[in-house]
Amino acid sequence: MTDHTADGTLKRTAGIAGLAFLVIVIGYTLTWIFVYSRLIAAGDVTATAGNIMAHASLFRIGIAGDLLIVVSGIVLSVALYILLKPVDRNLALLALVLKLADAVLAAVTVSLSFIAVEMLTGEAFIAVRNPEQVQDLVGLFLSLHAAASTIPLVFTSLGFIVFFYLFLKSKYIPGILAGFGIFSYGLLLIYSFITIPDALPAASLLDTFDIIIFAPSILFELTIGLWLLLKGVTVPPGGR
Repeated sequence: MTDHTADGTLKRTAGIAGLAFLVIVIGYTLTWIFVYSRLIAAGDVTATAGNIMAHASLFRIGIAGDLLIVVSGIVLSVALYILLKPVDRNLALLALVLKLADAVLAAVTVSLSFIAVEMLTGEAFIAVRNPEQVQDLVGLFLSLHAAASTIPLVFTSLGFIVFFYLFLKSKYIPGILAGFGIFSYGLLLIYSFITIPDALPAASLLDTFDIIIFAPSILFELTIGLWLLLKGVTVPPGGR
């Protein structure tokens, strides 16, 4: 493969990774603002169930958005692996496996939301519905959703820490940008281990501490997404 062809491949792969980053961070933000923050009432399962029943279509849009984020995460993981396997194939493969485990767990978490809305609006459930069943069943699945949401965060944080260590090592992007990525996902890794979800979704409403923890990674993903999409990666002399 000529240098020109290799550079073109790296540029396209970096662009795909950048676009995937932007889809993930923008998609997550939009579904949070326009769907989940409107429907999930912190600490009140009955109100949450009522909101979902009244706005089932909106909740399903949120589920579709979550699935798009999962698919984009898989695309991003593969693109980053292709970019970074020349730097260290074994570490790049480790990061890919961690990110794919994150995708599988995230898909399971989305499935819990789908089961919850089916229980509230499906014909089989309508036949046996009563207020206590609504509260118990929806409370169970949303609580499982909250608990399960912290587990993928462990895998995605570890995966990105390895990927951006390889970016730092490769000098494909500025060192300060790669270092910021390692710092951002290191914060999320610590957060994921120290956070114990409450009975009702821990992710229902973000408090000040959550915002402080997630803000660096959101800023980083916007920045790295735009960087990879618009500038791509720079292979130093002798780096290929």
